[in-house]
Amino acid sequence: MASPGTTMLDSLLQLIHVLASMVWLGGMFFAHFCLRPAAQQLEPPVRIGLLCGVLQRFFTAVTVAIAALLASGIWMLGRTARQVVQSGGQFALPLDWALMVAIGLVMTGIFGYIRLVLFKQLVLAKEAGNWPEAGRWMAKIKTWVATNLGLGVAIVALVTLL
Repeated sequence: MASPGTTMLDSLLQLIHVLASMVWLGGMFFAHFCLRPAAQQLEPPVRIGLLCGVLQRFFTAVTVAIAALLASGIWMLGRTARQVVQSGGQFALPLDWALMVAIGLVMTGIFGYIRLVLFKQLVLAKEAGNWPEAGRWMAKIKTWVATNLGLGVAIVALVTLL
């Protein structure tokens, strides 16, 4: 149930924001703690092929999720700032929102690095049949995904607890 004074648009923007966060964080959790360990049982060519296919699809979903997060977040910030100013107040970004924005932008940068640099190298190693090299790129992706997952959990904790 929406709180008093919350419009349907506010609720819709919050829903989009939460669902996009769930796609990104849930996907990282699944990939890191479920898919990757299970895929370790497969031979390198099959494992790397599977992980490349999954990551390609996941990265597309994350790109859409990031666009939704940025659009909904900017829209909600703008609406709130405008409402405060129109009512004669002075808008100041709350600490939890400022942290969410800052950490979210760092996460977006890390995602860009994973997608545009590390994943590209993984695919090149896979296409060359260089399984040890592909494994090294996969390990780097794993490290950065774990970093982003930790940052994402930190955002959820901050906005929930502050």
